Amino acid sequence: MKSSESGQILAFFAVAVPVVLLPIAAYTVDATMVAGREAALQAATAQAAETAAQQINTGALRSSGALSLDAVAGGLVVDQTLFGEEPGASLDLYTVSGAEVTVVTSETVRLPFSVFTDKVVLHAHATARLVAGYESPS
Repeated sequence: MKSSESGQILAFFAVAVPVVLLPIAAYTVDATMVAGREAALQAATAQAAETAAQQINTGALRSSGALSLDAVAGGLVVDQTLFGEEPGASLDLYTVSGAEVTVVTSETVRLPFSVFTDKVVLHAHATARLVAGYESPS
């Protein structure tokens, strides 16, 4: 090895680390954080839909014996569940159709290392259905 080539590998790493490896590490941190936030948003949305599907319209049940959902009570518990589980989430859509509840939410997440963008909007969708339970306990 010639003495004029002895520091070339050090110069390569001095350029390669900041230019290549640090952005890859920053992207990895951002992607991991987004995946975690997306899972939490989906879980909160599913929990909100399941909770809303448990809000039976007692007036209709008493008068006709039919199982149906109370849309007003369902909307209240969707808001409460989302606020409790995921305070940064916003409710985009809440619908009750017969015995089925649909909840659509979104959340804007700021990225700690803005490699490509400084924020991303996550979306979640969940549906739950009211079904008749068992006739007698086991």
